[in-house]
Amino acid sequence: MPQNIPLKLEELKRRRDAYIKILKTDTKNASKLDKLALWITNHVGSMRFFVIIFLWTILWLGWNIFAPTLRFDPYPAFVFWLFISNMIQLFLMPLIMIGQNLQSHHADVRAETDLKINELAEVENETILIHLENQNEIMLQILKHIESNTNSQVSKES
Repeated sequence: MPQNIPLKLEELKRRRDAYIKILKTDTKNASKLDKLALWITNHVGSMRFFVIIFLWTILWLGWNIFAPTLRFDPYPAFVFWLFISNMIQLFLMPLIMIGQNLQSHHADVRAETDLKINELAEVENETILIHLENQNEIMLQILKHIESNTNSQVSKES
């Protein structure tokens, strides 16, 4: 951009809209499996999931320690509980890692878009400063013209 030719408002808006469009298309381009991984990552990483797993564990262990009959996973080993817990972990671990990778990628795109918008804001600020400097020069020229006219009129009257 030449130093004293500011960008038009339409050009600044067009650039900003282009950056925002890039950010929105990044989320729309995710496949159904990616969206599933994100959904699982978001829900498994919540307090609700923690409470469900915690209550399930308390009920399982409590039943198999204190129930008078029908103990299906005997104390102290809880082999079946360990097996189910490990299977849940084995299935969730790769899904959570995929979801975190997708979240990281989206965060990178969002950060890059944010940087571009900030750079555009800097261009907008420079544009405003150029306009203000041009207006200042014009006002100074008008003031000099008025002063010279006033001085010439004062000299004519004297």
